[in-house]
Amino acid sequence: MNKSYLYSICFLFLFIFISFPIFGNEKVEEKNIAEQNEHPKETFNVGAFIFDHIADHYSWHLFTYKHKHVAIPLPVILYSKNKGWNIFLSSKLNHEHIYNGFTIDIDGKYKGKIIEVNSEGAFIERPFDISLTKNVASILISCIILVLVFVSVANTYKRRVDMPPKGLQSLLEIIIIFVRDDISKSSIGEKNSHKYTPYLLTIFFFILLNNLMGLIPIFPGGANITGNITVTLTLALFTFIITTFSGNKNYWKHIFNAPGIPWWLKAPLPLIPLIELVSIFIKPFVLMVRLFANISAGHIIGLGFFSLIFIFGNMNTFAGYAVSPLSVMFTIFMSVLELLVAFIQAYVFTFLSALYFSMAIEEHH
Repeated sequence: MNKSYLYSICFLFLFIFISFPIFGNEKVEEKNIAEQNEHPKETFNVGAFIFDHIADHYSWHLFTYKHKHVAIPLPVILYSKNKGWNIFLSSKLNHEHIYNGFTIDIDGKYKGKIIEVNSEGAFIERPFDISLTKNVASILISCIILVLVFVSVANTYKRRVDMPPKGLQSLLEIIIIFVRDDISKSSIGEKNSHKYTPYLLTIFFFILLNNLMGLIPIFPGGANITGNITVTLTLALFTFIITTFSGNKNYWKHIFNAPGIPWWLKAPLPLIPLIELVSIFIKPFVLMVRLFANISAGHIIGLGFFSLIFIFGNMNTFAGYAVSPLSVMFTIFMSVLELLVAFIQAYVFTFLSALYFSMAIEEHH
């Protein structure tokens, strides 16, 4: 079954279960209503729960124990016109605290971001923020892991010249050869593939590792790196820059004066050249959105199924326990599907990048 159909079915199932407690709980006894008015029960906010888990944060939440959140504070680095540079730990801003005139916006325009406020707590401005957030820390961790792994494997190759690979070397060699031969060489060609293979290997392993780390719920995993559109934008921008600067004269000729196209589609209104020019920017845009949407959708659906326990638990304790096995089963199913998607999306991004490079350097005789 196509992955898009699976996501559609999961979204439909999730909508039905979320709608059930909303539309199926209209008859309530007067006594229960009076008790709820006296002691209002805190409702479970599904949207807030899901988007809080996939959003970026200034600290790295580990677990909650007896209603106390245990988290790793991260460095906050700000520049304000009024206070200059400020460097401190994010723990200073916990529980809506104001530290040195800075706080995290709760409900305003910059919700979840650090803002500068006056002595009365009124907004002044949004400072220049280069803080080490959870996503940034996770990217640094993944880069360190990649460097350590590949330096170790490279040293193993030097020690074991003309010897069969073993351990981690044997696992990575299969993937490296796959990217080199089945993606780079098959798309770009034997002659020019060596120039682009290092980049293709880099983005493949970077995307794959961060996809997999995003599926691990405990530190150092759990960060939604490839589900962050800023990260996918940066990756797509690298592909766009390399494609643009690699383009030969035939590439640009086919954009501005494509052969075989009737002249009246080129002048006086340059319809085809305009479409081809726009396509240059559409290609990296599609790369960006595809990776972001697929990874984010997987996380959202998985968390949605997990939320069913709390939704039904708010209705009735027994209902919460009753739906738990089904919710856990669907969550596991989505986790397995996300594991498959992690590899597929790394492959698709790398393969399409290779195709774009091939189009840019293709020679026409």
